[in-house]
Amino acid sequence: MAEDKISYPKKALQDVHAGVLDALRLMRLRGPSQIQFWFIALLIGIASGLAALFFRKWISGLQSFFYGAEDVHLLHSAAGELPWFWVLSLPVLGGLAVGVVLNWFTPDGRVRSVADVIEGAALNNGRVEKRAGLASAVASLITLSTGGSTGREGPVVHLAAVISSWVSNRLHANGITGRDLLGCAVAGAVSASFNAPIAGALFALEVILRHFAVHAFAPIAIAAVAGTVINRLEFGDVTEFTLAADGALSFYVELPAFVLLGAVCGLIAVLMMRSIFMADDFGTWVVDRIHLPPVFRPALAGLLLGLLAIVFPHIIGVGYETTSAALTGQLLIWQAIVFTVVKVIAVAITMAGRMGGGVFSPALMVGAMVGLAFGLIATAVFPDVSGTATLYALAGMGAVAAAVLGAPISTTLIVFELTGDWQTGLAVMVAVSLSTAIASKLVDRSFFLTLLERRDVHLAAGPQAYLLATVRVHQCYRGPDAPRAAKESDCKDLISKGIYISPNETLEKAIPMFETHNLVFIPVVTLREETGPELHGALFHVDALRVFSKALADTAAEEHS
Repeated sequence: MAEDKISYPKKALQDVHAGVLDALRLMRLRGPSQIQFWFIALLIGIASGLAALFFRKWISGLQSFFYGAEDVHLLHSAAGELPWFWVLSLPVLGGLAVGVVLNWFTPDGRVRSVADVIEGAALNNGRVEKRAGLASAVASLITLSTGGSTGREGPVVHLAAVISSWVSNRLHANGITGRDLLGCAVAGAVSASFNAPIAGALFALEVILRHFAVHAFAPIAIAAVAGTVINRLEFGDVTEFTLAADGALSFYVELPAFVLLGAVCGLIAVLMMRSIFMADDFGTWVVDRIHLPPVFRPALAGLLLGLLAIVFPHIIGVGYETTSAALTGQLLIWQAIVFTVVKVIAVAITMAGRMGGGVFSPALMVGAMVGLAFGLIATAVFPDVSGTATLYALAGMGAVAAAVLGAPISTTLIVFELTGDWQTGLAVMVAVSLSTAIASKLVDRSFFLTLLERRDVHLAAGPQAYLLATVRVHQCYRGPDAPRAAKESDCKDLISKGIYISPNETLEKAIPMFETHNLVFIPVVTLREETGPELHGALFHVDALRVFSKALADTAAEEHS
């Protein structure tokens, strides 16, 4: 009897363990049910929220340690009191550490960011690189803690994507499920980082997944709420910025001024983005010209940042102190203009140095200062029909950030949730809509999509452009034994003319070849140094188009489900 009493709980535990394994096996084979998926979304939202929270706390702790700031929202004031040699040397030391981390743990020494998450959603079934992603988070943490002039949202978004990628791989999730899990992770991270649940959910849909499918909304909203709860348990229900008391439109006659502000902010956003790209190209040219090892590139950028920070400590870190000063009207017009120029230069240097971090927070800071400068001029020229200059700062903050992110909806909501001011929505929406429209015509829709275009990843034009890159030739070619296969003699004739394709190439390369040479099929060949070309079969034009058509149909079905 005693033996039965001992074995019963053991057997029960074994049954529970077997049941869990069976449930996981069914989930892998058939995908999670709706209730299961919502539960997974909740867990991912909590995990991503905790990752964002700890990332933020680590930045705050290290910034306080290095710069002696009791309140990191007053970081640049604390930095202004430090000896010049410390302000100069800290970004250099940080750059050295970043260079070591990235060159040891990434294949190309490049920080992963929001652009890589967008690419993972579109081209890799919702997965991102895990090892490089973790290294990028560490590099960005060092950058933001030691004087880099970027934001924390990029590293947080990619860190959350690493979490969802791990879960997707464990569940053997298909493309749709993997992308939905990715959206949940991003929503949880953004919501926790900015205490903005509505904007976090919409950011995941608008920027990362780039569609508003109904089936994805519920789990993403659950994850966003979970991330927000994580934030509020630590920081309470408070906004990031406090506005001036008076922030209302004087009269609707003032709205044309916000139209003009939107146009100015759109051009400033384009200037900021192009400055980053030009600085990156120039940095690559300098590194190649002086034969500088890649590991020292972040340190060189850190030296330039340190020199700049001695005179302008406002560039250090996320820049919330200066942003708050702009939103409350505590800057003079010359300060707003000078700080804008210096901040754009500092962000360009940081990004060109491959140091890590995001562009959203810098865009908020630049936008707030541009808006304040515009508002000070507008209220001085038309005092009788103008509200306050701080309202222009709020609208400018949203307008520049929306144009940089290419996300007018989620950025508008982030601005409202960061400030808690919902009464001035009309002015913000007018400025945001025009700035986004102008900037999207001058770049490839957003900073992230333009960054991908520079890497020859073509997502800006939509699925009809990038889906070709998702299908490999080996997935759709006909072997020599297939019905209506290409004749071997015809294939060899084309090979002798240099017309062939590797089985690992994508339809993105194959389709133009059909059009250029007016071909019915292309030989599929693997080149061998010992034996010469090895013929596998042929890719027919009609088969390539059929597969492409199905991929388009599947994408449309996902986006409208």
